[in-house]
Amino acid sequence: MRIGIVCPYAWDVPGGVQFHIRDLAEHLIRLGHEVSVLAPSDDETPLPPYVVSAGRAVPVPYNGSVARLNFGFLSAARVRRWLHDGTFDVIHIHEPASPSLGLLSCWAASGPIVATFHTSNPRSRAMIAAYPILQPALEKISARIAVSEYARRTLVEHLGGDAVVIPNGVDVGFFARAEPRPEWQGSTLGFIGRIDEPRKGLPVLMKALPAILAARPEARLLVAGRGDEEEAVAGLPAELRERVEFLGMVSDEDKARLLRSVDVYVAPNTGGESFGIILVEAMSAGAPVLASDLDAFSQVLDHGGAGELFTNEDADALAAGAIRLLGDAERRERLREHGSRHVKRFDWTTVGSDILAVYETVTDGAASVATDERVGLRARLGFARD
Repeated sequence: MRIGIVCPYAWDVPGGVQFHIRDLAEHLIRLGHEVSVLAPSDDETPLPPYVVSAGRAVPVPYNGSVARLNFGFLSAARVRRWLHDGTFDVIHIHEPASPSLGLLSCWAASGPIVATFHTSNPRSRAMIAAYPILQPALEKISARIAVSEYARRTLVEHLGGDAVVIPNGVDVGFFARAEPRPEWQGSTLGFIGRIDEPRKGLPVLMKALPAILAARPEARLLVAGRGDEEEAVAGLPAELRERVEFLGMVSDEDKARLLRSVDVYVAPNTGGESFGIILVEAMSAGAPVLASDLDAFSQVLDHGGAGELFTNEDADALAAGAIRLLGDAERRERLREHGSRHVKRFDWTTVGSDILAVYETVTDGAASVATDERVGLRARLGFARD
């Protein structure tokens, strides 16, 4: 099958949607399908052979964050050329309602279109206001996927229609096989995310850290991600700042090793999450998870069975949870065992099969419609059916 996948966000800026698209493309290629991904990227960004650049992206406030999107006449021309050259059996557009390549592709594409909705934003006035503009493009979509029940709810409430829920996928084995790094082990908390994006919740974790270190003075925090490191620790007492180690941007391999090494992975995100791919990665690596009780996080963590939850934005509750887990090896082991069983439903062997089933449904449907149209045309022209 020839599959075209549209990524709305800049390929060179790490994010859950980009990782999902990358892993989906590589999974499909391993199965023998021909895959091309269209994505925004800077000229100097090294791209895998299956990615086609749609040009430079620009930062735009979107869903409580800043997304790097690509839109305009030049982008539209590149979309049309990519669609023409690809002759795809199916187009898979991610975030078709965002002001980026997804919407441009929806306008320009013909044939079977599958759309995946990642966003969970139940109070999006912008999406409601934009509906009349979006409607003609969205009506061309043959099948809709939502990565969680909360993303599906956003779609239903703001854009109408419905979607099948297929979660983000993870290569569970990649994280499970990673080797821990000894220097990252021992009463260690871990955090991975953009340091200077408030909704990722690092300020909440920093506010909780003094209480954690007062109860567990041997503990430390490892932080992986881009951002202003000095500003991140500015609110900590000077004598505690050495208990925080910043690793900067890490490779996929080191991310897996970090998750395999920490005693507790902390996800203090404050909102705007429709899934929580980092939670699945942490569970795959065997890291006990402590996360804010966002609805999407609760679902991913089996409502507290596969990870502990604390009240969102409550630093005291975070501290209490971290202190409890750091001091309870048996509880951490139970979370590891439950998490290892639970993540199997997110492995690409399952998620990839579900997505392929959607592709096959829409392509079979398109073929059936085309056959019916040809038969009808022959009848109208007076030809006997072969």
